[in-house]
Amino acid sequence: MFSKINILPRWIIFSIDLFISTSSLLLAYFIKSNFDINLINFEELNRNLFIITVINSLVFFNVKTYAGIVRYTSSQDSFRILLAIIISNGFLFITNLYLFGFYKVQIISTMILVINGLCSFLLLITYRILVKYFFMYIKNLKIDKRKVIVYGAGETGIATKRTLDHDADVNMNVIAFVDDDERKAGKVVDNVKIYHSSNLIKIVEEEGVHDLVLATPNLSVERKNKIVDICLDHNVKVLNVPPMRNWINGHFKATQIQNINIEDLLERQAIEIDEKTIEAQICGTRVLVTGAAGSIGREMVHQLVKYKPQLIILNDVAESALHELQLELHDLNVENNITVFIGDVRNYDRMKMLFEAFKPHFVYHAAAYKHVPMMENNPSEAIRTNVLGTKVIADLSVKFLVRKFVMVSTDKAVNPTNVMGASKRIAEIYVQSLFDSFKKSNVVYNNGLSHLNGKETGSKTKFITTRFGNVLGSNGSVIPRFKAQIQKGGPVTVTHSEITRFFMTIPEACKLVLEAGAMGQGGEIFIFDMGKSVKIVELARKMIRLSGLVPEQDIAIEFTGLRPGEKLYEELLNDLENTVPTHHQKIMIAKVRAYCFNQVSKEIDKLLELANLYQDVAVVKKMKHIVPEYKSNNSVYEELDIQLLTLN
Repeated sequence: MFSKINILPRWIIFSIDLFISTSSLLLAYFIKSNFDINLINFEELNRNLFIITVINSLVFFNVKTYAGIVRYTSSQDSFRILLAIIISNGFLFITNLYLFGFYKVQIISTMILVINGLCSFLLLITYRILVKYFFMYIKNLKIDKRKVIVYGAGETGIATKRTLDHDADVNMNVIAFVDDDERKAGKVVDNVKIYHSSNLIKIVEEEGVHDLVLATPNLSVERKNKIVDICLDHNVKVLNVPPMRNWINGHFKATQIQNINIEDLLERQAIEIDEKTIEAQICGTRVLVTGAAGSIGREMVHQLVKYKPQLIILNDVAESALHELQLELHDLNVENNITVFIGDVRNYDRMKMLFEAFKPHFVYHAAAYKHVPMMENNPSEAIRTNVLGTKVIADLSVKFLVRKFVMVSTDKAVNPTNVMGASKRIAEIYVQSLFDSFKKSNVVYNNGLSHLNGKETGSKTKFITTRFGNVLGSNGSVIPRFKAQIQKGGPVTVTHSEITRFFMTIPEACKLVLEAGAMGQGGEIFIFDMGKSVKIVELARKMIRLSGLVPEQDIAIEFTGLRPGEKLYEELLNDLENTVPTHHQKIMIAKVRAYCFNQVSKEIDKLLELANLYQDVAVVKKMKHIVPEYKSNNSVYEELDIQLLTLN
């Protein structure tokens, strides 16, 4: 019933404040006269009541003491009231000093002013607090309130508690704060005790806690995972408070508290990169990003913007996604050094127009087909995009004297078991052998076709390859798919009970690409520290539990079998490769086999001829010839491996 009471109009709050301020003056006179009514000068009292009312009306109106909602009174409201009282009583005090100095008279005695100021502040704050706690009491009368622990007793945690208390639609009661700081243990905030985090399990078990809200911004991923595991083991739902920068207009609302995301638990410590070196290279230059509308390309563009390039060329064939990216950049007020160029990286003439028009200094080549089952069914298209597209951009980069060409590759290129991985490995081989050829001779380009001319001077273009695993939240990745399946009520489909994958966040991957691109001197294949591999079925179970559901009870998990070309685990290096460390602990250089560019170029030309004729079986057979370690898995092309083995 009381929760339906409308918020009072401001004029009523204003009137109540004036009434209380005049009442405090009456109280001041009574206190000064020791509550003896005969000692009060009523003529003086009436005059001063009028003066106080006029002055307070002006001050309260300008300071806006009436602006806050009484039931949600905060320290900001208290500050406004204190300021108003200081101004009104201070004005009278200064006036008294002036009149007494020149005319030896006073409007009101200093003692009355002091008592009035104290009483006004006390009464104005008290009635607000009483109203606030009245509504909190009524709200807490609900029988079915959920018991909540707030993890973190800092500013964010306290703001979370007060927000939950003030929102009548939130059926939660904060029973405890938990914090890692031992100095806070035992203290009380808003009548709620703070406990040390070592007591978390005890509190959860003894109090029958329903929810835990993570409200500490700098919690390490390891610590966060440990807390979540404790909560899941005790059927406690874990919620998360967004960082302050994401609060709406600087204010936190209960609706912003969401279930913790699995991405929050798979993140790693923030990566430190050499910002100065990257900026020194990128600042004032023209940068081309192919595949700019994709998951990696989009983030690459967002990160490149802060290094103040002269121009970023956004290239993709996906019109709608590219338009969305353009709008995002417009909202960030960086559209002046952005240009959009729609075109297919496989189209040499179109890409040549791009290079002629903009003459980029740096190329980040992220355009590629990446979905394993789809490429397994369309190997010719995989070759045309992943190999031909890379060849076109690489050849044009040399022709137009691009400083650095950075290729985004994948861990699936290592000991590939599918068409997609093998196509990326062939692309790696091409750019690697192309750069290696510069050490011995110069490459002369004529209409995009390369041949060696025997000279000893090399190209200025440095070719760099970066290789990493799955990125969290990318288009078509497993986590968005699991989320969609859970929202539909299941089942959650996993290909195999033992399948594992490496995961990296998109921003993290792009930072490392930029760092590797900056440190690369040409010819390197940089591999990134992907951390520990994750068992996909355990990932699915954890996502279900984080949604407040029980695996196999509320949401079924089904094993569908490995998809064509899929393998149980991914690798970053094959058996013939090893690594060399760099100055960055998360970036290593793969020592790979060298290839003869002449031979590679001829083999790729033959491969592209087959792909252009869409002779899929012949295409895959040729791929296996170029990449001998390519062994098909769970694919129709396994027969080719048997044939090749028989021939050998």
